[in-house]
Amino acid sequence: DVLVEELGVADRQRVEILKVLYRGARTLILDEPTAVLVPQEVDALFDNLRELKAEGLTVIFISHKLGEVLSVADEITVIRRGTTVGTVEPRGTTPRQLAELMVGSELPTPETEESTVTDVPMLELAGLHLTQTGLDGVERIILDEISFTIHQGEVLGIAGVEGNGQSELVEAIMGMRQPDAGVITLDGTDISHAATRDRRESGIGYIPEDRHRHGLLLEAPLWENRILGHVTEKPNSRGGLLDIKAARADTERIVRAYDVRTPGIDVTAASLSGGNQQKLIVGREMSHRPKLLIAAHPTRGVDVGAQAAIWDHIREARREGLAVLLISADLDELIGLSDTLRVMYRGRLVADADPATITPEELGSAMTGAATGHLEHTEDDAR
Repeated sequence: DVLVEELGVADRQRVEILKVLYRGARTLILDEPTAVLVPQEVDALFDNLRELKAEGLTVIFISHKLGEVLSVADEITVIRRGTTVGTVEPRGTTPRQLAELMVGSELPTPETEESTVTDVPMLELAGLHLTQTGLDGVERIILDEISFTIHQGEVLGIAGVEGNGQSELVEAIMGMRQPDAGVITLDGTDISHAATRDRRESGIGYIPEDRHRHGLLLEAPLWENRILGHVTEKPNSRGGLLDIKAARADTERIVRAYDVRTPGIDVTAASLSGGNQQKLIVGREMSHRPKLLIAAHPTRGVDVGAQAAIWDHIREARREGLAVLLISADLDELIGLSDTLRVMYRGRLVADADPATITPEELGSAMTGAATGHLEHTEDDAR
């Protein structure tokens, strides 16, 4: 009886898959179906797909996760800029060869070589607690005494199956939800009761988990979308009034600097591909030189070229002292970009791990509640 709009992206994805199967479809088109799933869930989905294939169903599987494509497909077609550039058999094909077909270069990795973490705290959360009363009248704990510190130049990664409090944590930091208890400090200033706009103006950048629902006005032109969230800040406004000319000029700059592929800044956001929409959002948020960037699934559903560009921009800003709260379902991305890793389960931070030694499988296990405390890599886990 829950409204679909109240579900997280992962649960909405599952509803879509169930809907198609329930209707008895003979051809199944799955567009980025694993973007919000942990490794164990991906394996379960692939087992289901193999069963459906054995029953005579045809499956078209669209994904930019090359390892998954190689493991599940019988035949792989690569499309670049609307044109088929090659068809290959999975057997004998490597992810590197696929990446070269896709973007004309090697597959990018989210690895960060050098540490840029300082001892200057930028965001401090102390005892953040949030409860919510459901439709059944029962009060549930959504955030359970969340405490952590992110320093300048540090990326703190939060791993967790969606629906375990990550969205509410972001909304509490952004001021969209008022926690029952706890203190939020940004750059030494208590912002626990500050308005969302004040938090924005204090230096918080925000890449939302669902760009269509929370990041863009799809039927508005790109230059209007550039203004969103930063209405009171330069170059979008001057003397309390919108400065349309300056906003348009800065949109042109973002399009060039972030390689947003578009005929112009007057086309609607809906006319761009997902990767170009995401690059526009990243460009908008980075353009105000934030102190803290909240990046929720920053490369979800984008191609490897856009993915590499977004990773580069985050790494570059991190070197310049940006503090980043990274929430992602892509465990390679989390492990590769993060300086510190925490696992969130049922509203609590239940485990932490060293990104240098943890594997995606070990992290996935902790996300399902199977492991707590400090996660150590062992040879048994590796096997």
